[in-house]
Amino acid sequence: MSLYCGTACRRKFLGAYRLLSTYVNKTRYLFELKEDDDACKKAQQTGAFYLFHNLAPLLQKSEHQYVAPQHSLLELERLLASLQKAEVETALQGSFIKLTKALFELNVKDASLLSTAQALLRWHDAHQFCSRSGQPTKKNVSGSKRVCPSNNIIYYPQVAPVVITLVSDGTRCLLVRQSSFPKGMYSALAGFCDIGESLEETVRREIAEEVGLEVDRLHYSASQHWPFPHSTLMIACHATVKPGQTELQVNLRELEAAAWFSRDEVATVLRRNHPSNQQQSGAVPFRLPPKLAIAHQLIKEWVEKPTCSPLPA
Repeated sequence: MSLYCGTACRRKFLGAYRLLSTYVNKTRYLFELKEDDDACKKAQQTGAFYLFHNLAPLLQKSEHQYVAPQHSLLELERLLASLQKAEVETALQGSFIKLTKALFELNVKDASLLSTAQALLRWHDAHQFCSRSGQPTKKNVSGSKRVCPSNNIIYYPQVAPVVITLVSDGTRCLLVRQSSFPKGMYSALAGFCDIGESLEETVRREIAEEVGLEVDRLHYSASQHWPFPHSTLMIACHATVKPGQTELQVNLRELEAAAWFSRDEVATVLRRNHPSNQQQSGAVPFRLPPKLAIAHQLIKEWVEKPTCSPLPA
C-alpha cells in the first residue's frame, strides 16, 4: 500500500518590507518540504494522508459522490503494521476504488489531490532504476525526485503535453469520438505534442491528421492536469477553419467518428445534467465529457462566448 501526504501550510514568512501573500507563503513552504528531508519528516507528523492500494485510493461512498478520507501518520502506521487490504477497508470504513471510476464523483479538491497523488505514485513505480547505470534509484522523503547513488543523476516527475482543441467554422463546432470513449460520448480533438513542435504546430498537425482540415485561426483557452492514462498536461485551445473548407476526411486509424454540431444542439446537451438523460434517443443523441474534464469547459466556453475571435495560426 502507498501513502500520499497533503500537509497544511501553517508557517509564515515575513519579508524585510512587506508581508508575503498567502499563496507565496504556501509555495515557499511546499518548496522547503520538497527540498529538505528533515522538514518533510517533521511535517509528516501532523500531516494528512491519503491511502492507496495498487494506485486505487481508499474512498467512502456518501450519497451520490465519493469522499476521500484523510488519516494521520500514527493511525496508518498502526493499521498497516498488521492488517491486510480487506481488513484495512473494514477498519477505515471504505474501499479501494479505481480513480477512473471515481474521479467524476469526487469534489474538486479531492479530485485534484488524488490525481496528483496517483500520478506521482505511478511515476515512482516506473522509475525505480537509473536509465544510465541500471542501479536502483532512491526517492527523497517528499517524493519530489529520485536520485541514482552511483552517478548522482536526479530524475524529476514529468508530464506529457497534450493539446485538446475545439474546432469551429463560426456557427458549428467539431466533435469526435474514439472507440475507447463511453457509449455515445463525443469530445474535442486531442493529441500529444511531438518532440520539436510548438503548441501551434501541434494543433495544426493534429487537426490535419485526424479530420483533414486546415486551421485558419487559433487561441489558447486553459490547461488541466489529467492523470489518465498517464500524467498529462491538457492544453485547451479554440481553432477555426474557413467556412468554405469544412469537408471532413476522418482518419479511421485515430477516430471512430467526427461530425459538425450546431450551437443549439450542443447547448441542448449541456443542459442535460444527468448522464442517463444524455443517453436517451432524441434530436441530440450524444453525450459530452463530464464537467470536471477540461473538454467540457472548452465546449461550454464556445457555446457561451460566440463572439470569441481566435488569432491567426
